[in-house]
Amino acid sequence: MSLLQRLRQGLDKTRSGFIDKLDALLSRGPVDAGVLEELEDLLITSDFGVETTGAILEDARRRCKQNRKDPDFHLRDGLREVIRERLEAHQTPLDLTVGNPHVILVVGVNGVGKTTTIGKLACLLGNDGHRVMLAAGDTFRAAAVEQLQIWGERAGCPVIAQGQDADAASVLFDAHAAASARGCDLLIGDTAGRLHTKVNLMEELKKIKRVLGRRDPQAPHDIWLVLDATTGQNAISQVRQFHEAMALTGLIVTKLDGTARGGVIVGIADRFGLPIRYIGVGEGLDDLKPFAADAFVEALFGR
Repeated sequence: MSLLQRLRQGLDKTRSGFIDKLDALLSRGPVDAGVLEELEDLLITSDFGVETTGAILEDARRRCKQNRKDPDFHLRDGLREVIRERLEAHQTPLDLTVGNPHVILVVGVNGVGKTTTIGKLACLLGNDGHRVMLAAGDTFRAAAVEQLQIWGERAGCPVIAQGQDADAASVLFDAHAAASARGCDLLIGDTAGRLHTKVNLMEELKKIKRVLGRRDPQAPHDIWLVLDATTGQNAISQVRQFHEAMALTGLIVTKLDGTARGGVIVGIADRFGLPIRYIGVGEGLDDLKPFAADAFVEALFGR
């Protein structure tokens, strides 16, 4: 199955929940004030967000006016163009060559699939030729260390761990030293799932960042937040709190196959200006995909 086919399959619920309704709405006749109002409601309920929805509609209508002499250009085309361009605007190139090793710290609230995502990411990057090491920094959740070790075996990469209730910053510090000694070019650090509203838990993440800085002043080189797409607008508050505390460099959005609210990707990227690095479109090992705006929009809208 090609990447585009897998994306189409993974975005089936979003497509049926958004695109099918969009097409039904626009097929009713001329785009008047009533249709535009319903379209605004559709975008908002698909979790594009109120501000992003307004900006998208305004831009799409402007493009329709500019192309009014083209009988084949419709509001749907304008929406597609605007959404693609808004996603592309924040997709900075991913550079994993900074640092030796390059350290990626993965953060997120409980239940988003963080440890599983790290395992899939290790497999993906390992297949791309990187020498990956994992650090079991989730020392609070029962069996989290064991879960990451299983993923390490599956991905064929070493895992540095100290067991449950160990100091997470110490684990990451030792892992950095081990990755340097073993010639690993990538170190991916797991962290305990935490509520983004708990100040003391966010302070622990800041401690990890400070301690890593003793090994490499630039580390961690990337801090990626894992989001569950099914949480919809709640993801906005998660991004805000983690970004303020940790200066995020990217996002991974999981469980897109389980929701009709995939528009949250557009709203988050547009609001915070953060790149979407990977998306999860299924339970399988190969269902974590590098995010590409063109492929995402094509899978969502179709040709």
